[in-house]
Amino acid sequence: MQNTSWVPLFPDQASTFAWQVDALYFYLIAISVFFTVGIVAAVFFFAIKYRAKEKYETPDEIHGSMVLETVWSIIPFIISMTIFLGGAIIYFQQYTSPPEGMEIYVVGKQWMWKIQHETGQREINELHIPVGTKIKLTMTTEDVIHDFFVPAFRTKADVVPGRYTYMWFEATEVGKFHLFCAEYCGLNHSGMGGWVYVMSKDDFEQWLSGNTAGQTPVEAGKDLFQNKLGCASCHAGGPQQRGAKLEGLFNSDVKLVGGQTVKADEQYIRNSILNPASQVVEGFQPIMPTFKGQVTEEQLNALVAYIKSLSPGAAGSSPGGAAPGAPAMTNTNAAAANKPAPAKPAAKPAANSNK
Repeated sequence: MQNTSWVPLFPDQASTFAWQVDALYFYLIAISVFFTVGIVAAVFFFAIKYRAKEKYETPDEIHGSMVLETVWSIIPFIISMTIFLGGAIIYFQQYTSPPEGMEIYVVGKQWMWKIQHETGQREINELHIPVGTKIKLTMTTEDVIHDFFVPAFRTKADVVPGRYTYMWFEATEVGKFHLFCAEYCGLNHSGMGGWVYVMSKDDFEQWLSGNTAGQTPVEAGKDLFQNKLGCASCHAGGPQQRGAKLEGLFNSDVKLVGGQTVKADEQYIRNSILNPASQVVEGFQPIMPTFKGQVTEEQLNALVAYIKSLSPGAAGSSPGGAAPGAPAMTNTNAAAANKPAPAKPAAKPAANSNK
């Protein structure tokens, strides 16, 4: 656990890939120190050994050496390739999220982190997680670009408005660790910090039971879908369904008007709610109105979670993110795929050809 009574040279290593990041970092430092010392020493050595001893001395002719040229080509090539491979392997591990894990939603806002667990508990500038458990963060922001950074875990990712970005980690040490915003986001940027509390699994279960949980993201999304936004009037199934079928949608290939095929991941669902006319499903009309400006980022998270819960079989097969904000992540606490009961049509049609 970090000690705030003094400033350590390096943060604790508290995640499964923290030691790998440090190993690559120290490798780069060692290479830099070796060549810096070697080059400076060589400069002084040659300056003394080959200094001019006579005013008009003629230096000896120096011819090229194939051995020397080969050596100073091969050695830098090997060093540069080890740096590249080490960085690529660590990057791939950090940003390829595993298929299973505890999913947590994060919304950045000037100047705080709003966090919701899949069981419904909410936190501000704090994140409680169990040790030895893979944690997946699905992140977005209400305003400007932020950056979710936990130095002890040696990982961070930008949180970008208008899209989802992702991060995963597995804490290896119980303790309290700093959480920062690592992207300048306004006047109070320096105050946009908090703490990650890594707890034993028993303590974490007690923390969950001792904190009042509101609606889970799936429950909140179902309420929005069926009651508050009127989505069920067009997407609930049956002969009167005017919008695309949502059961089994998540992680499937969707064919759009014009022949394009896209993967129905979190970003696709989000865009279908905010910009429905941009990706109309083949066989449906572009009759769904946009909900841009009518739903908050947290409500969007809830709607996405609910639509994902309608495809329980897709959760385990969802590919992990290969890069920050790229592929979709899964919801391991998705509700059962019960078809929602038809609701009364809303005054404003909510038919979505691609939601």
